[in-house]
Amino acid sequence: MEEPAPLNHPAMVTLLLLLVALYLGRRALLGNKRKYPPVAGTVLHQLVNFGRLAEYQTELSRRYRTCRMLTPTCNYVYTVEHILKTNFANYGKGPMTHDVMEDLGDGIFNVDGGMWRQQSKVASFEFSSGVLRDYSSAVFRDTAAELAGILELGPAAGGGERVDMQDLLMRTTLDSIFKVGFGVNLGVLSGSSKEGAAFARAFDDASDQVLFRFFDPLWKVKRFLNVSSEATMKQSVRTIIDFVYSIIDKKIVQMGREQQEYVSLISL
Repeated sequence: MEEPAPLNHPAMVTLLLLLVALYLGRRALLGNKRKYPPVAGTVLHQLVNFGRLAEYQTELSRRYRTCRMLTPTCNYVYTVEHILKTNFANYGKGPMTHDVMEDLGDGIFNVDGGMWRQQSKVASFEFSSGVLRDYSSAVFRDTAAELAGILELGPAAGGGERVDMQDLLMRTTLDSIFKVGFGVNLGVLSGSSKEGAAFARAFDDASDQVLFRFFDPLWKVKRFLNVSSEATMKQSVRTIIDFVYSIIDKKIVQMGREQQEYVSLISL
């Protein structure tokens, strides 16, 4: 999927001035009674560094233990332990994140409160099963060994060629999760399945687009008109849904026909 281009220069200047005005206005209204984490930048800084967003946020985390990123409507607070552990209940995903990630439905990654606790308990119970835990450990070992073999015997081993480790690790993860979840070898890492490869591309494209929605104020308009990146997003989501449901249907038929005990999340 082609990486979205940053905003043009005049628009960036206008938005930056708007952010500063909103920040100063909010500060004038509230005064200095409350202490806030330092401002590390704005959403424009994230947009400029979109191609290296993970590295940029890592640099900020090393510079600040806790910091804020300004947007036209709210402030994002970036910290790790305080949000994810110490005070987790106070930092829900909220309606904005739910809207951006609504293609995920109401899964554990997109809900708060009671729905999140319920799904978290179910997932924790399933993965605490000794049989599934042993099975998943074996799957992860086998997939890691396959990845090591590709790196050892691939063209980069002796020729000094560059390797896209992010792509390899993503395909390794997909193969592992599908094997544990559905008892099916997706074949993305080895490239043995065209359907699996199409699913992996659609999954990667959809993940990129979900991330970019946080920085694109017009994404709902694009989705309504079914144009640009949102048109691609719609196709990617359809590919993902069709592939996953076809796997589930085939697995259910197979389990009923062979009357065998399978170890996977779908069989529990």
